[in-house]
Amino acid sequence: AAAAAAAAGSPELPPPSAGLPSGCAPEIFSSLRVCVSLSLLAVNLGRAAFEAMAVMVNQIQKGLEGGHDQQGRNRLLSSYIFYVFHLPVGEPGLPETGSIPYATLSRTGGRPASLGLSRSKSISNSNPDLATSPDSSDEQAQKTLSSKGIDRSHSWVNSAYAPGGPKNVLRRNHPNSSTDLKQLLHEELALQWVVSASAVREAALHQAWFFFQLMVKSMAHHLFLCDKLEAPRKARFPRRFVDDISALVCAISTEIASRCQKDAELVEHLNSSLAFFLNDLLSLMDRGFVFHLLRSYYKQINTRLLATQNPNTLVALRMDFIRIVCSHEHYVPLNLPCSGLSPPASPSPSVSSATSQGSAFSSHTQDPRVANMFELSVAFRQQHFLAGLVLTELALILEPEAEGAFFLHKKAVSTLHNLLCSHDSDPRYSDSAVRAQVAQLYLPLISIVMEALPRLCDCTETHGPWGRLASVLAEEGDGPGSTISHSVAMAIAGSPLPHSHRPGPAQMPSVPPRQYSMLSAEVSRTLLVCLLWVVKNAEGALLYRWLADLSTLQVNRLLDLLYLCVSCFEYKGKKTLERINSLTFKKSLDMKARLEEAILGTVGARQEMVRRSRERSPFGNHENVRWRKNIAHWRQNSDKVDKSKDEMEHEAVVEGNLATEANMVVLDTLEIIVQTVVLSEAKESVLSGVLRVLLHGMACTPSAAFLQHCFATQRALVGKFPEMLFEEGTELCADLCLRLLRHCSSRVGTIRTHASASLYLLMRQNFEIGNNFARVKMQVTMSLSSLVGTSPNFNEEHLRRSLKTILTYAEEDLELRDTTFAEQVQDLVFNLHMILTDTVKMKEHQEDPEMLIDLMYRIAKGYQASPDLRLTWLKNMAAKHAERGNHAEAAQCLVHSAALVAEYLSMLEDCPYLPVGCVSFQNISSNVLEESAVSDDVLSPDEEGICSGKYFTEQGLVGLLEQAAASFTMGGLYEAVNEVYKILIPIHEANRDFQKLAVLHGKLQDAFNKITSQASGWERMFGTYFRVGFYGPKFGDLDEQEFVYKEPSITKLAEISHRLEEFYAERFGDEVVEIIKDSNPVHKNKLDPNKAYIQLTYVEPFFDTYELKDRITYFDKNYNLRTFMFCTPFTLDGRAHGDLHEQFKRKTLLTTSHAFPYIRTRINVTHKEEIILIPIEVAIEDMQKKTQELAFATHQDPADAKMLQMVLQGCVGTTVNQGPLEVAQVFLAEIPEDPKLYRHHNKLRLCFKDFTKRCEDALRKNKTLIGPDQRDYHRELERNYQRLREALHPLLSRRISQLYTPVAPYSAHRNSFSRLSLRKTEA
Repeated sequence: AAAAAAAAGSPELPPPSAGLPSGCAPEIFSSLRVCVSLSLLAVNLGRAAFEAMAVMVNQIQKGLEGGHDQQGRNRLLSSYIFYVFHLPVGEPGLPETGSIPYATLSRTGGRPASLGLSRSKSISNSNPDLATSPDSSDEQAQKTLSSKGIDRSHSWVNSAYAPGGPKNVLRRNHPNSSTDLKQLLHEELALQWVVSASAVREAALHQAWFFFQLMVKSMAHHLFLCDKLEAPRKARFPRRFVDDISALVCAISTEIASRCQKDAELVEHLNSSLAFFLNDLLSLMDRGFVFHLLRSYYKQINTRLLATQNPNTLVALRMDFIRIVCSHEHYVPLNLPCSGLSPPASPSPSVSSATSQGSAFSSHTQDPRVANMFELSVAFRQQHFLAGLVLTELALILEPEAEGAFFLHKKAVSTLHNLLCSHDSDPRYSDSAVRAQVAQLYLPLISIVMEALPRLCDCTETHGPWGRLASVLAEEGDGPGSTISHSVAMAIAGSPLPHSHRPGPAQMPSVPPRQYSMLSAEVSRTLLVCLLWVVKNAEGALLYRWLADLSTLQVNRLLDLLYLCVSCFEYKGKKTLERINSLTFKKSLDMKARLEEAILGTVGARQEMVRRSRERSPFGNHENVRWRKNIAHWRQNSDKVDKSKDEMEHEAVVEGNLATEANMVVLDTLEIIVQTVVLSEAKESVLSGVLRVLLHGMACTPSAAFLQHCFATQRALVGKFPEMLFEEGTELCADLCLRLLRHCSSRVGTIRTHASASLYLLMRQNFEIGNNFARVKMQVTMSLSSLVGTSPNFNEEHLRRSLKTILTYAEEDLELRDTTFAEQVQDLVFNLHMILTDTVKMKEHQEDPEMLIDLMYRIAKGYQASPDLRLTWLKNMAAKHAERGNHAEAAQCLVHSAALVAEYLSMLEDCPYLPVGCVSFQNISSNVLEESAVSDDVLSPDEEGICSGKYFTEQGLVGLLEQAAASFTMGGLYEAVNEVYKILIPIHEANRDFQKLAVLHGKLQDAFNKITSQASGWERMFGTYFRVGFYGPKFGDLDEQEFVYKEPSITKLAEISHRLEEFYAERFGDEVVEIIKDSNPVHKNKLDPNKAYIQLTYVEPFFDTYELKDRITYFDKNYNLRTFMFCTPFTLDGRAHGDLHEQFKRKTLLTTSHAFPYIRTRINVTHKEEIILIPIEVAIEDMQKKTQELAFATHQDPADAKMLQMVLQGCVGTTVNQGPLEVAQVFLAEIPEDPKLYRHHNKLRLCFKDFTKRCEDALRKNKTLIGPDQRDYHRELERNYQRLREALHPLLSRRISQLYTPVAPYSAHRNSFSRLSLRKTEA
């Protein structure tokens, strides 16, 4: 009493370091505890003792800063509660039992520390002079269970038991009464806390964790000492104490709601502390009463939500609160008002499981309808209170109009995920029947995730949300099919969330209304894990009955969801995991670099603050902490990225097992769906969706265990519903054949066996329908062609084994022995073997891109009469070209594909707006005429399985043309884009598709703008061409073959020479390959047959004079090229170069079989022509070339003075060997004796006249460009020009008289009508 009085008189205690030994603190606390318990002897004494205790706790917490544990609690205070504190033995009503050891029944481990609490703004109804007489706890529980959600108008502060209420009665005996001389500590702590003054309350609430733990342990110790652990919960504590607790919780909830914006960190600690307090009360007090406390908390938070500018902070606090409350060890019994579930006893020593089960809801209600079990309805939340709160939080944050930030998504999903993890690892729920009952608590999760499907992240795509099928976007908003309305979802909380309020600019970012806030990949994956757990453990009969009541749209949405599950849990392999680990390590290095930038000051403080605010939640980036009791010390170490090999192995095993388990759950769900829709009228669309999910599972999961079951399900599905594949479109059939063939080449024998059986049964079922399996035959062949062309891991040997197995099945099938089925299978297998043979050749030339493309071209040409297969190989070639960056060739492959489709579409139907076969594509390329269907063996497009793929439609044609236009654009061939769009525009105009027309014309505008800005052509270089000849038996089919190679722009001769020499040297040997470095004709009899010779020559496009009239632009001179030229200088005595009068030149013209660009990068030379130029003709060409260079340099815009002077120096300089003057002196000095050379002589003379005129123009232009420092140089050029002109004058003035002799006699009278050459004379 003296200590308490002293403390009351002097509230400012000195810190322990200033003279208060830490060892005396337990004794002082014990004295204060006694004073609080004796408060009835003197009311002021209890109040002073409580005040002294609050001040002392704050002083110890602040004074002993180094004495905190990992949770931030003072070790002295924690040790006192855990080890020292106990109630005195001589309590009222306690039997004489002697010395009884105290028991630590409260869950003291891991309590939050340093909780800050502000002064309460409301007056509690707990008053020493007032008392209440509330209803029994059973009645409170009954109200909670029977009410429709939580009544928004009710709270414990403003209740019937408040002062002045109808049930307000005296609650405490007179102080002079002798019935209760000593009060219990927890009762007086609650009372003193509620009625304390503002300063004392502030001091106490700053260390609220201490008083909450003190109260909980006092309550538990009291129950143990009084032998009340087995007593009914309503009889454990007096009614006045219940009223004090409710008032205290209401006051603290009000503080949390009102101070969340000002003291975020303090409010967060206080929120967690209150949640743990209610969690402990669930083990000690009546459950219905605690649920009402939850309701009171929700009411205070939601009332504040309506007025706050940043609701995300309060929503985060509420999520943390419900997460902690739901971490109770008897969470499942708390959610089950029915007594159907009886799990084994809990291993926890705190409170026996029997007591917890006995205190669960005992009222029996009728079984709800199955539909209500899968909806977050009022009935569901009445029966499953805590689970309803968790699912409601999740549903609200996943609503399309919810303004939830990323950290809120993660909080809501993590709460649910933690609960399911605890259920899964709890031995009490290991039995499948019990676990099915637990899964019923979360059945509404299926509907919630189905509604949130458009917001889930597609793990297979990196460019946006998941929206694969039409059913995802069929409904928008809360339509009739919505399972959760806004009002119903928040009825349990007392008031709706204020989603209409938008945060201010300084608050957390949120999603604008009516726009989807996409979930991250991590959150989406976690949510889908929860969904799969519920589906896996739910009772199959319930799922069956629920699916039977769903509409077709909802079933298809569920199938979309299962499809996404398969994608998100696809096993990527160890290499992918290692790559992710390396990327994470790189990210950590980026963080270090960012830290260095911050230290060095290279990044502004404002930019860094903005970046951090976008990355963090209001409470910091600590979302990996499970319960967040203390953020700093409980944070997981996420910086460890350098995983060991064993850790990587373990992670790969876990990922593989998870992928297998997820796909198994999906497969089981598909089985239930099939059983449900068998008799449905809309079963076709549902069954096709089921098969689509199955095929996706085959493609994504390499697990042998799953694939065996998947193949079995696929065989049963196709066996029961063959019309799904063979009577509808063949897309599913094609996909199925592709998947089965891929697994027929698997390294695992079991997978090959099942895939072979499935493929054989597919052929058999197709044959039984019409005595012919042409459709499957075509699809299998196309699928194999596609695999050969695109799959890098394709195993030819394993596939041959599978084909042999299929052939054995056909030969031993007794039921079809008398049919032609076995022969047809044998023919198919033979064709497949031929394709595999080509595959072997392709693998041999995998490193030779030209030979690989040639082989693919040869295979495609072999399918000239089979349009489906030819189209497949053309697309394979397009893919190969695109990989190498040959966009022009890829575009040509797509144009050929479109021409092929147009050719057969014109046979099927006559549409005026569609192209009329290949002829319509001639302006794009002259090569497309080879796609014409004019041969005798062309199949009719209306035959079974012919031209039935998705590309042989109008949409397929449009898709191919759009891809071709995109490839032309990437290749810089903008003029060809215009020609492609000329075919596309009429199709879109006929369909009135103005949106696509707008996009198309926009792209045309971009193309034309680029043509205008790159008019000179030098900005886009289309390619460089080389003539390559192969000589020698070692080349096989290539021996004596000549090709024109198209190489990337600005490729030097040395580059292609080195590439080919290196490649063939690896193949034949270094000493075998030899490069012929000249361009002279090769004589094979002079070559060594044991060597491989390669001759390379740079060639240029060649155009006749009449062609140059049409080939005006740079594009015209580099597109549709078939003729190329290279020149070889020589002399008659065998030398390459000689004097001017003996220098000859050989022009070689090469004509290719097709025009460049083509679907190949090398084309065979089909025609070769040589033109020999005599020396004077060589001189004429040289002078014409110089004249052209002068003209170009003179008229260049903008003018280039350096280039102009360089060209002038080469033309008029005196030191130039074999310059213009020497050429004139050699060939114009004398008139040639041979009359055949007269015209050449005159032509050279005219060339020189033109040359001198161009020199004069160039000098005049140069004079305008030079500065004062170059005038002397210019005068020197002028003097040289004058000397050149004077020297050329006598040579150019000489004429050959024979060339000017008139052919016909001159007539003085000109009469054009008498010229017989212009008139038709009659005989």
